[in-house]
Amino acid sequence: MDLLVAGGGPAGLATALHAARAGLETTVLERRAGTVDKACGEGLMPGAVAALAALGVHPPGRDLRGIRYVAGARRADAAFRAGPGRGVRRTVLHTALCEAALAAGVAIEQHTVRRVAQDGDGVVVDGIRAGHLVAADGLHSPVRHALGLHRPCRTRPRHGLRRHYALAPWGDRVEVHWARDAEAYVTPVAGGLVGVAVLTTVRRPYDEHLAAFPGLRERLAGARPAGPVRGAGPLRQTAGARTAGRVLLVGDAAGYVDALTGEGVALALAQAPAAVRAIIAGDPGAYEREWHRLTRRYRRLTRALLGTAGVPWTRAALVPAAQRLPWLFSAAVDALARPVGESA
Repeated sequence: MDLLVAGGGPAGLATALHAARAGLETTVLERRAGTVDKACGEGLMPGAVAALAALGVHPPGRDLRGIRYVAGARRADAAFRAGPGRGVRRTVLHTALCEAALAAGVAIEQHTVRRVAQDGDGVVVDGIRAGHLVAADGLHSPVRHALGLHRPCRTRPRHGLRRHYALAPWGDRVEVHWARDAEAYVTPVAGGLVGVAVLTTVRRPYDEHLAAFPGLRERLAGARPAGPVRGAGPLRQTAGARTAGRVLLVGDAAGYVDALTGEGVALALAQAPAAVRAIIAGDPGAYEREWHRLTRRYRRLTRALLGTAGVPWTRAALVPAAQRLPWLFSAAVDALARPVGESA
């Protein structure tokens, strides 16, 4: 076999799809059966929508026209100049990518990766031999840890919580509501469904976090929760390198700063073809260099926003500043909307 992919989320399935279309015999190993769900904001940036379309994948959802920041009575709006993004239920995205991968000849097996070994000619994963392994097994990537590539983070950990509500969307933007200790991200994902994700450093129940957003809580009053609260974190994850011999890390497994900018899926969709190109060229090190280029803008912008949001007085000034300087807010949103790796 040419390629094994550990992890059947968007990063793994996109990698497998690119590999199969490049002529590589590819198998995806995913520990969870059926459709995979995950706690995420579910808002695809315009660059992610374009990357999926290039793969022939068009998951149904709700068009997103921009981003709105909200803090009490203050709000700031900026439209996407690169075309619409899309609010897509994570399970819908997974199904669309699975169908495309299977149609391309990818084998998908339920399997928990336990042991990885490699030599000069290939890798062996639990007795299965392949030319290369792509680890796309998420934030807490067991493969990253097993290969000694994980690096501890010394920043205060942030976590995410998400719940859906059976409620007609009230707008065509991702709304980011700001409070002292958390942000709430509201994403329309279907005609009668919105997702509300909370990112915070404070550990408390989901409903207690919503109490910090009275305007949002009023919007949600009487709406029926459409599913359980799902959590993820710590969000910040660091890898010492993205490659180790014939193993390449893709998506969250390769390192992650924060979900603040909503670029997670877009980053994974950009890294997937880069990893496949490096494998075909026989130069995994090329992927390491390309990963740094592809993620540079995301890492810089997200760290800058986190630094600003981490100081109480600058955090409180974020939305007023965006309101007073709409051109600056629009420029930042435009940067987020561009395809990953494109120069600003």
